[in-house]
Amino acid sequence: MKICQVERPLVATNRIAMMEHKHLQVVIDGSSKLVAVDAVGAKPGDWVICVGSSAAREAAGSKGYPSDLTIVGIIDHWPPQTPVDAASKASWNGETGGSGGTAGGGSEPQSTGSG
Repeated sequence: MKICQVERPLVATNRIAMMEHKHLQVVIDGSSKLVAVDAVGAKPGDWVICVGSSAAREAAGSKGYPSDLTIVGIIDHWPPQTPVDAASKASWNGETGGSGGTAGGGSEPQSTGSG
């Protein structure tokens, strides 16, 4: 799976019959622009989850569908990219003794009341 950002819709009225009338989107993956079949109704600016290969064909509707990239989910919240410094990276990996625990849910929630 990949995380991409939808740039804009792509309209192609002359298509092979097998492509039917599925919506297409131009998505940005790093510095690359790719075309993805939109199975979920994403809008420009949305951060989305994309699948490739045979998963893309199945998500588009059939194993015979000619797609190698399909949008299968819209991400609710995705922070803008920021450079990660060594201390932050170590904290995310659970290597520091901070009070916040690890980012992956590595610590159990603390009880706040009597049970």
